Amino acid sequence: MEKLKGFCDSIPAEFRASKQAASDDAANKSKDGKKQTKAEEEAAAAAAAAPAVADPLDGYEGPPITALDIRVGRINKVWVHEEADKLFCEEIDVGEDEPRQIASGLRPYMNAEDLEGRMVLVLCNLKARKLAGFPSHGMVLCASNEDHSVVKLVSVPVEAKIGERVTVPGFDFEGEEGAPFAENKVGKKKVFEKIAPFLQTSEYGVPTFGGRPLLTSAGVCTSPINKGSVS
Repeated sequence: MEKLKGFCDSIPAEFRASKQAASDDAANKSKDGKKQTKAEEEAAAAAAAAPAVADPLDGYEGPPITALDIRVGRINKVWVHEEADKLFCEEIDVGEDEPRQIASGLRPYMNAEDLEGRMVLVLCNLKARKLAGFPSHGMVLCASNEDHSVVKLVSVPVEAKIGERVTVPGFDFEGEEGAPFAENKVGKKKVFEKIAPFLQTSEYGVPTFGGRPLLTSAGVCTSPINKGSVS
């Protein structure tokens, strides 16, 4: 042992210090590793405890979105209603034998030039009624901000087909189950009024039903209004 002690004493001091430092570094790294592992465990636990993102349709008990007959249309003609300062009168092709005549209260928000020739979404299974004496059969869907001070047309992909029905992912629009309700039923059961609160635009301006986009065969519809309503 005396010989071993003598050998150790013969090692220069700087080398003995380096060895001790290396030992300390190893100990610190071991501690840091334990701390990191603990932090990772805490992060994983926090993620597991975080609430899942709620589906906007959770608990929804209203009519199915398939109850509405929303179609792609093109505005062929626009003119000002002579007796109502807020109404435009339009002729809109929705793929039927004759164009629909529809009155829209859009004069406070846009000009006739903004409408003519535009592709739009039209809610078609509304019963015809007179607005300021003008027989209107349907409704042009628009997006608006929270206080309705800004109203814009919903934009349709240019390659969408006139008259095609708009769909929503996750809902079956085929067969009897997916058929739109009759006009009388939509009115009497206040179908649109019940669905309307769930028709909103996303943070990117995409019109949605319960967070699911309104789709055409050419892709999603859009709008320039984020987090607004659609009606």
